[in-house]
Amino acid sequence: MTANLLWKRIWRHKLFYLFMLPGIIWFFLFSYVPLYGIQVAFRDFMFSGGFTGSPWAGLKYFEQFFSYYQSFELIRNTIVISLLKLLIGFSMPIILSILLNEVRNVTFKKTVQTLSYLPYFVSWIVVVTLMQRLLTPYGGPLNDLLSSFGMEPIQFLNNTTWFYQMIVGSDIWKNIGWNSIIYMAAIAGIDQQLYEAAKIDGAGRFRQVWHVTLPGIRNIAVILFILSVGSLMSAGYEQLLLLNGPATAAIGSVLDVHVINSGIGEGRLSYAAAVGLFQSVIALILILTVNRIARKVSDVSLF
Repeated sequence: MTANLLWKRIWRHKLFYLFMLPGIIWFFLFSYVPLYGIQVAFRDFMFSGGFTGSPWAGLKYFEQFFSYYQSFELIRNTIVISLLKLLIGFSMPIILSILLNEVRNVTFKKTVQTLSYLPYFVSWIVVVTLMQRLLTPYGGPLNDLLSSFGMEPIQFLNNTTWFYQMIVGSDIWKNIGWNSIIYMAAIAGIDQQLYEAAKIDGAGRFRQVWHVTLPGIRNIAVILFILSVGSLMSAGYEQLLLLNGPATAAIGSVLDVHVINSGIGEGRLSYAAAVGLFQSVIALILILTVNRIARKVSDVSLF
């Protein structure tokens, strides 16, 4: 397509591009302009000197991070927690959307949808406070129930035995409803004639889900999985900051919290920027790798 023909097509659909303009401007201002600040990771940043007046430090802060005695522990914990969230949590919105699609009672369906969406809009501070009230061994409802059956109270929080279950479980509870929206939209777009044809062939509800619904949302699921892989180096700052404690620090200290504590708490902005850049580069490599694998295996990819 020649440049002249391209501009003619753009001009013909100019109204549609005008609708896109606010999003493009926002994306440019908040995603591309800040890239100028990446150089902080390679400078001894000082507020008085700014970006251009601070002296170059090269790879000094990257070396500091990798020589830090807890660097391997931070990377390991981040990957383990992120993998657990991905492997367990990724399928939950798909299952919820399929189950809701099978519900024929509209009132019940809308009620469940609303209840599953609401936790997404609740801050992690509120969620963790609720967990503390419900799970405490000192008068918490759950432990009171266990005690009524003659069982000993369980310390669910600040306990290495239950730490991963609490992290993954609370993350799924908070996000499952919101993440299922796109799958519900994909299911709604499946041609109903495919279900009718499956019924004629004698397929029951389970086989209709297996042979019609799942293939119908496969492409969306692959794309979302590729995007989710990019978060393997980011386990979630607020959740881990609130749920992690001295007793679980060995398995709960992650890069996100380390970056915030180093940059804001200790004022080591260049060091924090270097660690954050390391996370971003690894995330980019993971997305490109998984995207290439997906394109070869399933012919579905981001680009």
